[in-house]
Amino acid sequence: MASSLQIPPRPRGPARPVPPVRIATHVRKGHGPPVVTEAPAAQENASILEVADLGVEFYVEGEWFPAAIDVSYTVRSGEVLAIVGESGSGKTQSSMSLIGLLPQNGRASGSAKLLGRELIGLKHKQLSKVRGKDVAVIFQEPMTALNPVYTVGFQIVETLRTHFDIGPKAARERAVELLRLVDLPSPEKSVDKYPHQLSGGQRQRAMIAQALACDPKLLIADEPTTALDVTVQAEILKLLRDLRSRIDSGIILITHDMGVVADLADRVIVMKSGRIVEAGTADEIFNRPQHAYTRQLLDAVPHLGRTVAGAPEGSATPALATSSTTATPVTAATGRPESMMGTAAQQDLPAMQAEKLVIEYPSRGRVPAFRAVDEIDLTIGRGEVVGLVGESGSGKTTVGRAVVGLLPVAGGSLSIGGTEMAGIRPKDLRELRNHVSIVFQDPGSSLNPRLPIGESIGEPLKLHKIAKGADLNKRVETLLDQVHLARGMRNRYPHELSGGQRQRVGIARALALSPKMLVADEPTSALDVSVQARVLELFQELQREHGFACLFISHDLAVVEILATRIAVMHKGKLVEQGPRDQILRDPQHDYTRRLLTAVPVPDPAEQKIRREARDALLEEEAVRMGLHTAQRAARTDREAVERNEQRLQSDNAAGDPRRLPRG
Repeated sequence: MASSLQIPPRPRGPARPVPPVRIATHVRKGHGPPVVTEAPAAQENASILEVADLGVEFYVEGEWFPAAIDVSYTVRSGEVLAIVGESGSGKTQSSMSLIGLLPQNGRASGSAKLLGRELIGLKHKQLSKVRGKDVAVIFQEPMTALNPVYTVGFQIVETLRTHFDIGPKAARERAVELLRLVDLPSPEKSVDKYPHQLSGGQRQRAMIAQALACDPKLLIADEPTTALDVTVQAEILKLLRDLRSRIDSGIILITHDMGVVADLADRVIVMKSGRIVEAGTADEIFNRPQHAYTRQLLDAVPHLGRTVAGAPEGSATPALATSSTTATPVTAATGRPESMMGTAAQQDLPAMQAEKLVIEYPSRGRVPAFRAVDEIDLTIGRGEVVGLVGESGSGKTTVGRAVVGLLPVAGGSLSIGGTEMAGIRPKDLRELRNHVSIVFQDPGSSLNPRLPIGESIGEPLKLHKIAKGADLNKRVETLLDQVHLARGMRNRYPHELSGGQRQRVGIARALALSPKMLVADEPTSALDVSVQARVLELFQELQREHGFACLFISHDLAVVEILATRIAVMHKGKLVEQGPRDQILRDPQHDYTRRLLTAVPVPDPAEQKIRREARDALLEEEAVRMGLHTAQRAARTDREAVERNEQRLQSDNAAGDPRRLPRG
């Protein structure tokens, strides 16, 4: 299988010496970080890349469709140029065209000069010498960009030996050095790991190490943090900032996350429909935007602290200030009475209540059972929206899947509207699912690709024998109206819709049975900021109309702040903190919550700099405290060992054993 960069075999010819690595010129034998030598100062304002009138087109059904039109910009040494815009704006395709990574039906025109050398129009063999060596790419999803059948070390070695005359042993040493440079844990061991054996953040670090292997003059980072949690994202951004101070390469940052732009970028280009609509410094774009689209893009970005700052302390979000005892109204979707979910006594019970809840994934072969959720207590009142936040692997999605009966309860209690989920019978579970529903993270994979969206939306009503025929069609049209989709779309298939439209279909399907409890599992994480803003507005509108309780699962605290009245924080299977939204965001008590809050990037360069410094100070303080605890624990252990040794020697002396008498 070819590598992700499609690099050809090493050509024969005169030996090509490996240039000295500017980012880490020497590594001491044994343990310890590399000794870093700063790169020599580059010529002031030296341009690395000059792009003029770049165009990208795709041939589809006999016509050429433009993806990028008249794109012009320059990238200077040591500079980070951010190209921002929504999906389909042309930001990625215009950058990939620089090194010929377009599909077969694509073509590029115009000019792109790397240190004076024209890139547009180069043949494949010529581009192969440029890719990886002069221009490197950090792709959006390292799991698909890295070759799954080779170790990460092999792939870095392959890049080095393709472009330089270097032996296997020296190349492996360089690979370890690069993995150490990007702060990958245990680089001597990680070099022999396959991509699937690393976490998402570790895979991204390995891809950055591969991109830096040949000391490129230009680095293209395509959405390098989109799929990462906020804490891992903060670590990757810190790594990129550190690397930027050590190398004089230019960096093109492609993203739709304005918080990441505020953290890293020197200059910003805003693209819409294939054209550049505005360009300027980061300060100008964020504080004095000129184009209406730029202002719209910035207004759509959730800004952590904006909702709390705009509301009186302790108040709920106006849109969601719903009493926990408010009854759920009758809706046109089902026409069922409010008492459908139990007796009058049950109507006073919380929508969800977990006490000492334990959820485990069973053992498989020699792999022992894994406890994903460890004795958590969480209550959601009727009509209340609670945000459940944490990193990947914290257990938050596991809780959501248990709420809808997709995972069994291993211990403790989980009650949904008065119905106990531990040991629930299949018949009772089917009845409960009339009142509990879920919106999945990726509607593209959760919707049946063979069914038109109208059938997908109406399927729950049909399976539960609530409606059929003309009545079913009418209810489907009502649900499409509620999520602001045209009724004519009911005959389209999922692949014919955009990501935001598919998510609206997922929400309509989840609301088909008028649930009293809704689980929303990262429903906006894969969407552009403007699409995300529209979906969040829709969610608030539907919550006011239907009055359902909601467990909103996310790693984005800025989104949770908009929707939730209370926030619960999970870490490594435990609930470390929970409370009113304002208290969690204003005055967090747990160290992990504080780390989570400081890791969220905000779309304001000045504020982001302050938050970044606060996070660095917090991490340094925790490291010092942990170091002191470790030193104290080690000293106590040593002291106890000495005392035990003295007691044993005294006992041996008293017994008269000459072999155990102390020397001297």
